[in-house]
Amino acid sequence: MNEIKACLDEAVDLYNRPAYLDHDPLAIPHTFSKKEDKEIAAYFAATIAWGNRVSIVKDSWRIMDLMDRSPYEFVMTAKKSDFPRNITSLHRTFMLEDFEFLVQALRRIYQKRGGMEKVFTEGFKSGGSAEAIALFRKEMLSGKEHRAAKHLADPLANSTAKRMNMMLRWLVRSDERKVDLGIWKDIPMSKLSIPLDVHAGRMGRELGLFHRTANDWKAVCELDAVLRSFDAEDPVKYDYALFGISEARNKKRPEGL
Repeated sequence: MNEIKACLDEAVDLYNRPAYLDHDPLAIPHTFSKKEDKEIAAYFAATIAWGNRVSIVKDSWRIMDLMDRSPYEFVMTAKKSDFPRNITSLHRTFMLEDFEFLVQALRRIYQKRGGMEKVFTEGFKSGGSAEAIALFRKEMLSGKEHRAAKHLADPLANSTAKRMNMMLRWLVRSDERKVDLGIWKDIPMSKLSIPLDVHAGRMGRELGLFHRTANDWKAVCELDAVLRSFDAEDPVKYDYALFGISEARNKKRPEGL
């Protein structure tokens, strides 16, 4: 494992750089200065982060434009008429009605719970990222049934919660490179979990980091344990390594493979 750790550390150093932001949805919250704008922009950019990255970035900006590039003000003041009825899909299966429901849920969280950071911080105090993400989901749904629930991952139901773990990396993780935002200060980086997707899962298995065949929360926990043995204080920095190695490999493949 020492050789694999050395390889991953080298890859982290290579990919954990500002140039990483050039074509990544993380660039979107970086454009804002207000804390609440950053975290809301991060939330929606992460929520639609599946599929082609070019489309994710494009559609994230489309959502920011719908919010007049003032995410927090929009969340707190938007009226029914501010949600255009000539739009159905904002990104693949993320529909306008999902967006409207989530905006209203976020407003409730800011008004009644003091904001997203407080909800997640409370969740981490009771456990790890699974408990924190599950608490956020519960607060967002507030006992309601809506199709937007499909965009609120539940690790307690064995979901990888890839997008929420990615958002947490963005908002919590901090180092001298300043690629991640690092604006949530009361959540330990050591408690973060790896954003496990198909690519990270494939690379992790090829490197022998974990062996579970399904991409689920049990696989996240298995991979987390190994990455924490590599760096107990900052395990999710290895997300850069798994992503970067996978990207580099894909670029070497012939077109169509």
